[in-house]
Amino acid sequence: MTYHPKSDFIAVMMERGYLADCTDYQGLDEALMTPGQPAYIGFDATAKSLHVGSLIQIMMLRWLQKTGHQPITLMGGGTTKVGDPSFRADERPLLTEAQIDDNIAGIKKVFSAYIDYDSDAPNRALMLNNAEWLDGLNYLEFLRDIGRHFSVNRMLAFESVKSRLDREQSLSFLEFNYMILQAYDFMELNRRYGCVLQMGGSDQWGNIVNGIDLTRRVIDHEVYGLTSPLLTTSDGKKMGKSQDGAVWLNPEMRSPYEFWQFWRNTTDADVGRFLKLYTELPVDECDRLGALEGSEVNAAKVILANEVTTLLHGAHAAAAAESTAREVFEKGGVGADLPTLTLGAADIGDGISIVQLLVKSGLAKSGKDAKRLIAENGARMDDQPLTDAGLMVDTGALSSPIKLSAGKKRHALVQLAG
Repeated sequence: MTYHPKSDFIAVMMERGYLADCTDYQGLDEALMTPGQPAYIGFDATAKSLHVGSLIQIMMLRWLQKTGHQPITLMGGGTTKVGDPSFRADERPLLTEAQIDDNIAGIKKVFSAYIDYDSDAPNRALMLNNAEWLDGLNYLEFLRDIGRHFSVNRMLAFESVKSRLDREQSLSFLEFNYMILQAYDFMELNRRYGCVLQMGGSDQWGNIVNGIDLTRRVIDHEVYGLTSPLLTTSDGKKMGKSQDGAVWLNPEMRSPYEFWQFWRNTTDADVGRFLKLYTELPVDECDRLGALEGSEVNAAKVILANEVTTLLHGAHAAAAAESTAREVFEKGGVGADLPTLTLGAADIGDGISIVQLLVKSGLAKSGKDAKRLIAENGARMDDQPLTDAGLMVDTGALSSPIKLSAGKKRHALVQLAG
């Protein structure tokens, strides 16, 4: 559709490619003409860190605040106990309350890099936990007051549920309740904080619509929903995954160098789109950089990596990562910022196999993967090809750090402790 927005936030969402769908473009646009409107995105605490797949939602909250409105980051302390079944093939493993609290503590570290929770500004961000209102619910009262507004027929028709049932995969009653709890979250946030908008990925459309409908039915308030596209890279891979697993946002789970390198390895066709979504460079500049070809596009990838890494880890970490990459790739050296495996003498004993080192350093997922890497001439030690999967490395060989490589773009240092 062609819609010409009046509010700064909707203009940014449309211009930069964040917008997949909206329940009422005009109504939301009009509402956002008034400064300070609260809007939220929910994040379930299923791991100790969010990964790059969540970064588009975090950037939406950042832009919401930059355009004068109030972002709410809602931690799913309550809903994580149930697990979102949307477009999943199986049930999520149930976590204990202690695990959920630990995960929330890890996730919170990321948000303050993007969103301001501490200033005295009227649109200062809020961080809330839905356990605050979900944990104390009385089951019978909840069924009577809230459950009666939900049609099972309609819930079964949502694509996220329908696709699971069509494949004859089990959907537990516990999971089926998730969409009711998420709808209740929206109503509670509207009632307590005046929240007018829920945002999320396009897989959350059904859950968001339920919340809008419940809020209208129970407290007769008008609220809105907006979704972003579920991103895949131009070669069809799910955003947030890399060759060696999820690209976590917390530095202790993914080093700033590895994070920088993920963006530096962006395929040519994705550069312009990712610059718009994950940086704050002007759109015209994103288009110019995205149109570069041949060797010139590599300069655009470095800009992308620097801008995204600066937002999350700071300018110093971005500069250090670029310096390490230049040392490793252009000069064939050993950069100080490379991921490092430190071994004690007890770890090595009489010797440790090169296969174990490739696995322990994170360059191979398993011994089988490491052996395949060596057999296909993809592994190197100190820039020399590794050809013998039976090679043993002793403490003498580690008298100075050694550099291991998997392919052309993934490297790690191995060193002795002390």
